[in-house]
Amino acid sequence: MVGTFLCNSEDETRILAEKFASHLEPGTIVLLCGNLGAGKTFFVRAACNFLNITEISSPSFSIINLYSGKYEITHIDFYRINDMEELFPIGFYDYLNDDSIKFIEWADMFPEIFTSGYYMINFINKDDVSREITIKYYE
Repeated sequence: MVGTFLCNSEDETRILAEKFASHLEPGTIVLLCGNLGAGKTFFVRAACNFLNITEISSPSFSIINLYSGKYEITHIDFYRINDMEELFPIGFYDYLNDDSIKFIEWADMFPEIFTSGYYMINFINKDDVSREITIKYYE
C-alpha cells in the first residue's frame, strides 16, 4: 500500500494505519519520519491495535519495545540515539534481521542503515488535526 493520503482526523489516520497493517507480513520494516507530534506513535498504535496488540507505548525512553499479537512487533525510537554506535549494545541489528515487524520512529536520523526492502512513512502536519501521510516502498 503506497501513496499520499490526507487525514483530517485521528479516525482517518487510524483507518489508514489499519489498512496499511493489513498488508504487513513478518520481517517487514517500516520507517516513520516526521516532526515531534506529527502522529508517528499514533499510527504505530493504530496498526498494532489492528494486529491484536492493545498495550502500546512510545519507546522514546526505552528505545525498544517488544509486543506480541497476531505477529511479533519490534517498536524502536531513534529520537534519543546520538550516534549509530549506540545501536550495537541494544541489539538493534539482531532485531533488524529477525522475523518481527519493525516500526522505527525517527528513522531519518540514520538513513544509511536502510538500503532496500522497507516502507517509509512520512508525516507532515497540515494544521492541528490534519496530516499528509506519504507511504513509499523501497525495494
